[in-house]
Amino acid sequence: MKGIAGRIAELVGYRQLLSGDEKSEAQVFLDRLFQAFGHEGYKEAGAELEHRIRKANKNTSFADLVWKPRLLLEMKKQGTKLHDHYHQAFDYWINAVPDRPRYVVLCNFDEFEIYDLDKQIDSPVDTVALEDLPVRYSALNFLFPDNPAPVFGNDLEAVSRDAASKVASLFTKMSAREVNQKDAQRFVLQTVVAMFSEDIGLLPSNIIHNLVRDCLHRGQSSYDLFGQLFRQMNNTSPAKGGRFERVPYFNGGIFETITPIELTPGELELIAGEQGASSTDWSKIRPAIFGTIFQQSMDKTERHALGAHFTHESDIMRIIMPTITKPWIDRIDRASTLRDLRRLREELSRFTVLDPACGSGNFLYVSYREMSRIEMAIMKKIKEVVSDMSFRKESETLTLISPHQFYGIDIEPFGVEIAKITLMLAKKLAIDEAAEILERDGVQLPLNQDALPLDNLNDNIVCKDALFHDWPPVDAIVGNPPYQSKNKMQEEFGLAYVNELRDRFPDVDGRSDYCVYWFRKAHDHLNDGERAGLVGTNTIRQNYSRMSGLDYVVNNGGTITDAVSSMRWSGEADVDVSIVNWIKGHTDNVKRLFLQEGSDSTKGWSYRDFDHVGPSLSFHADVTQANTIKSNAARGGCYQGQTHGHKAFLLRPENQEDALLINDSINSGVIFPYLIANIFIGKPNSLPDRYVIDFHMLNLFDAAQHEKLFGRIKERVLPDREKKANDEQKRNEDAIKKRPGAKTNSHHENFLERWWQLSYQRPEMVNHLRKLSRYIVCGRVTLRPIFDFVSPQIRPNDSLIVFPYQDDYSFGILQSDIHWIWFVNRGATLTARPRYTSNTVFDTFPWPQSASHGQIKNVALAATKLRHLRNELKATYGKSYRQLYREMDLPGESPLKEAHSKLNIAVRAAYGMSNTEDPLIFLLELNRRVAERENNSLPVTGPGLPPGTDRTDQFITDDCLKMSY
Repeated sequence: MKGIAGRIAELVGYRQLLSGDEKSEAQVFLDRLFQAFGHEGYKEAGAELEHRIRKANKNTSFADLVWKPRLLLEMKKQGTKLHDHYHQAFDYWINAVPDRPRYVVLCNFDEFEIYDLDKQIDSPVDTVALEDLPVRYSALNFLFPDNPAPVFGNDLEAVSRDAASKVASLFTKMSAREVNQKDAQRFVLQTVVAMFSEDIGLLPSNIIHNLVRDCLHRGQSSYDLFGQLFRQMNNTSPAKGGRFERVPYFNGGIFETITPIELTPGELELIAGEQGASSTDWSKIRPAIFGTIFQQSMDKTERHALGAHFTHESDIMRIIMPTITKPWIDRIDRASTLRDLRRLREELSRFTVLDPACGSGNFLYVSYREMSRIEMAIMKKIKEVVSDMSFRKESETLTLISPHQFYGIDIEPFGVEIAKITLMLAKKLAIDEAAEILERDGVQLPLNQDALPLDNLNDNIVCKDALFHDWPPVDAIVGNPPYQSKNKMQEEFGLAYVNELRDRFPDVDGRSDYCVYWFRKAHDHLNDGERAGLVGTNTIRQNYSRMSGLDYVVNNGGTITDAVSSMRWSGEADVDVSIVNWIKGHTDNVKRLFLQEGSDSTKGWSYRDFDHVGPSLSFHADVTQANTIKSNAARGGCYQGQTHGHKAFLLRPENQEDALLINDSINSGVIFPYLIANIFIGKPNSLPDRYVIDFHMLNLFDAAQHEKLFGRIKERVLPDREKKANDEQKRNEDAIKKRPGAKTNSHHENFLERWWQLSYQRPEMVNHLRKLSRYIVCGRVTLRPIFDFVSPQIRPNDSLIVFPYQDDYSFGILQSDIHWIWFVNRGATLTARPRYTSNTVFDTFPWPQSASHGQIKNVALAATKLRHLRNELKATYGKSYRQLYREMDLPGESPLKEAHSKLNIAVRAAYGMSNTEDPLIFLLELNRRVAERENNSLPVTGPGLPPGTDRTDQFITDDCLKMSY
């Protein structure tokens, strides 16, 4: 440790030899910095000076030092106010992909301002003077070769989470002793406001601590003391004496209703004990604390139903920056006269923002903070063009931004109350930050602006269902609407609600995800030139959700300006999302599209700039407008496997009772091996590990002949299906009661009518497969292109997509990268895994139209060789398909890569496609030509072996997955 401190002390001494000139001395200073932390130099460590950063306006900037994936460091000359360059550093960081550095450091030779932008956007996690570095170097621990965890002095996320945990514990304790939940929530929020207000100078210091001390040690009542404090905070007449004499009036919002509660000693300790919540410095709490409280105190079931989730600030900025900040900064950069700047400030003071699914108000708070900083950017530019005396006059009102410029809607009452508080306190924080920014510029202003009383926002933040409530006219719409898949909406919200939703939005496809309705309503609400930025499940760029959402936006005057195609969400919800920012109208500015590869947001980012971003949010050719090919879409081209619908239909051979049923010859016609995708891909032999009872199309009497099987299904399945049918009937009755003539469901009623059969037997598929010697499958949701032949004796589960073709040529086309690329770009996704959908993938995929006999044969031969090699590798090394293909992802040559390459070359030749041609562009054009020929009643070549192929038997080999008996 002495050696480290000594080297850093040498750096401090070396600094005295430098003048602090950024241009001439930054590079040598950075080299010495890396040496001080144990490297031979920055170059030997792998860092790069003058790293090229390509920006969204097509300009290129150069970051002073980038050391991926750890550090982006920007040098400024001696004496520079570092925080003024935060937005520049943030912009560099956003665009420093792939392998974006985690930490950003601004340095002016004498001071380091350190940011961990994945965690904390609004302020540095630490600021360390160079002279203090010998004892504070742990804040830059990430500079050491072994990368130990840094120790920060201003980690506001850690402080906020700790405080949130304490306050949530208070709510939990109160709820556990059956204090009314709404009263407990209100009391907790009022206490939080009071603790916040103490530490930001709105209440007398230590007032909460003193109240608790008197309750714990002097026999006084919390019912009386807290009740009196909160009443005084809502009293427009100040107390003329007593302990609350210096308590100012706050407002008639959060303190409008006061319900005193007698707290237990344990609850009082949580507020102001030795480790209580009031011991936290609440001035350092991030407003996202309220979101955390919101989450931790909500009922788990309620939170899931409403799709509530916490949003990371770095992700919020992916919307606020392009939708609010950048357009305003561009206007400020273009303004050159005092008149222009005054007009901009006045316009900004009228600029309004709506979050129609505001939750606890995090998006609104960040919007407020950014607009306040935009105003300070205007003020700093005004200062450059006027005298000091004139500037003082311009600054008589420090900030014109008001909480009344922000609107929110949410269906959860507690979240609405938190959002109001978040915005109320944002005003005080914005005033303080504005004064600090101007003070750093040497401007000393008398603070004539009072944060109290807090604004009453009851008319701005309302508890309504945003989809059925009128939205206020605003200039920008931002937010993170609830996540709910189309399949879960009815279960979560009820049939009556879904019917009402579809009546209100008749043009939205009923198969769309829930977030689509927000995109649709947001775009319709915008006027020309106004902007929106929303988060949606990444299905917003796929299939029905895309057609009703982003297709609608783009086809109705919208221009996507900045988007994230797909990324793993940082919040609680286990979901991959798309982030879309757009303007209603046209903009000539370059459009930027980001993509996160994999599930780690700090790695694998990439982006591209476009003149136009299509609704599929794809880096590749926009295939969203591909046509349905009738010959593909004809019945029998592609199937989803069987859905058993109840676990009682499944039999496990390791279970003795099940094994007896499986091995009983009387059951041979109704018990089948049952293959699921996870076993197909994840087990070395890929063979089923379970069986399914499939009475297929047998009527009740014929099924009952299999007495033991029928008895099992009657005992276990029938009661469950009766219950679900009854529940469905009640939901239907509720829907009709709410609105006579409403659409009802008969889903479970139909299952009850044939309760002894699988939910979805796929009779057409089963009959088709019986005529084949084998059929092709792939996982319906899969990360890798893995297809194989399966024996018809095996039933496919609905986790598999079934292709009823038995020839090697068809297998080769489906297994090729040509089909896979189409699959990935046309299909949907589940989390980050592509999902095969027959109507969008198979029904639009054009097959080769004029392949010669020799080309067909070459594809079949390459396909057969690939399967034989895979089977050999699986048998030799005991590996599953998943393991083989994971290893194929690694760099270096392998026989499996070579076999795939040969197949891909053969398939390209069959299409008449060169090896360098973009397959998506080729396939999109071929799709257009094939659809056009069909529309003109001209012949086309559909799926499978082309018609007229000679000696079709030579293309049907016998290898497939089959049971050993």
